[in-house]
Amino acid sequence: MKALILCGGTGSRLQPITFTKAKQLIPVANKPVIYYAIEAMAKTGISEIGIIVGDVKSEVIQHVGNGRQWGVNISYIVQQEPLGLAHAVKVAQPFLKEEDFLMFLGDNLIWDGLERFIDQFYNKKMNALVVLSKVNDPQKYGVAVLENGDIVELVEKPKKYVSDMAIVGLYIFDKNIFSAIESIKPSWRNELEITDAIQEMVKRGYKVGYSELEKWWKDTGNPRDILEANQRMLDDISSRNDGIVDQHSVLQGKVIIGKDTKVVNSMIRGPAAIGEKNTIRDAYVGPYTAIDRECTIESAEVENSIIMENCAIINIKSRISDSLIGSNVEIISNDELPATASFVIGDKCKIKIK
Repeated sequence: MKALILCGGTGSRLQPITFTKAKQLIPVANKPVIYYAIEAMAKTGISEIGIIVGDVKSEVIQHVGNGRQWGVNISYIVQQEPLGLAHAVKVAQPFLKEEDFLMFLGDNLIWDGLERFIDQFYNKKMNALVVLSKVNDPQKYGVAVLENGDIVELVEKPKKYVSDMAIVGLYIFDKNIFSAIESIKPSWRNELEITDAIQEMVKRGYKVGYSELEKWWKDTGNPRDILEANQRMLDDISSRNDGIVDQHSVLQGKVIIGKDTKVVNSMIRGPAAIGEKNTIRDAYVGPYTAIDRECTIESAEVENSIIMENCAIINIKSRISDSLIGSNVEIISNDELPATASFVIGDKCKIKIK
């Protein structure tokens, strides 16, 4: 079995972060989102992974590489235009050939292991398996209508209730998906929809089954969901201190301190993850905070936030909370008189000041 990770999309809901960073590379608990998918696939024994890329190709290749660090081989497949998930599968056919494959949306996080889905696909001799999760707001998702353990219909964002079982962005297919894709037409969005292709497989009488998640999943498509995913991941960390913490500092709860990070006269209250080569001085870092690398947090308080690499937060009187802060950002107080606020702000930023 091979695997396919989709890394397309513009990440419009995450702008301005995604003006300079692919959404699949945004860190959750100091690890790019796509790394979690690759790690999960490697654990199943899958060794050949294809990554569908578009405009973000060079950045993804730079950060992910050839897969050697996970013991897998990674190939990059260019989708020239974002013409739908089924189109991405079609583009990947030369890589996939006629092998079964697992497909995963690269901006999703799933806490379940992948092994049981693969086992179910083979044990029940399926042609396609769709992973589902029960939701309270099915009108926001593509949903599956179920009957006797099989999927009988897929409905995209239904206006009326037909099912509360949402499609979470994890699929397993055999080679019959390719002929199904050849038979469908673009949707109103001018995209080849994977739901239409699966529906075509149902129509042809193929065995299309499902599996329900036992744990949690997140589509990390907006800042709130990324922060919630960060909380979930940090809840599962184990404490580790590879840095330097002075005698005037306190680490409370589950805290990771990275190599060459200095913590001086500060309180770190976990769960929190602080990466390498950071300086935390005269500061408070509260629960559910992830600080990437080469940042300075001085005379400031931060909690429930993600701070990406090479940031400086210095002499800020108000506590920073519930924030997603991109790379190379400076938040520094202006002590000069008269008291003023001075900004250099890109498109689509959001700032709250009191």
